[in-house]
Amino acid sequence: AVFEAMAAPAAVKHFEGVGAGHFVKTIHNGIEYGMMQAMAEGFDIMNRAPFNLDLKEVCDIYQHGSVIESRLVGWMMRAYEKHGDDLTDVIGSAGQGGGVAGAVANKGEAVWTVEAAQELGTTAVVIDDSVKARALSRETPSYQGKVVQALRNEFGGHGTK
Repeated sequence: AVFEAMAAPAAVKHFEGVGAGHFVKTIHNGIEYGMMQAMAEGFDIMNRAPFNLDLKEVCDIYQHGSVIESRLVGWMMRAYEKHGDDLTDVIGSAGQGGGVAGAVANKGEAVWTVEAAQELGTTAVVIDDSVKARALSRETPSYQGKVVQALRNEFGGHGTK
């Protein structure tokens, strides 16, 4: 009852089966990985383009009726407000998982999502590639890593250094 009172009205659901709710949340986080990586790639391309784009303004226009209007775009706009278009003071290495989840066997929810897809006989190409992109950013820090880490900071308080 306490958690229901704290949650958004439509954010509390019960799914039948032991672990079903946890499974739904895990898949949510896998989807989140893919969405954040797509944003990282798009903003990296715009950051490199010869147009001197104000990326905060790009976020602002995306937030007014575009197909990708979202909390993620809003958080990206906030990150650009705080850190500038180059995200200068944000580390270029994107973390994996949140707290305990990422520490268990060095796996995050996206890895578990990919494993679940394999076990169920389907694919999770975008999510799998987003996991690989985060690993690559830890080996070779990048602007894409900065975008993902800036987003993680905005919604989850993950560090930027």
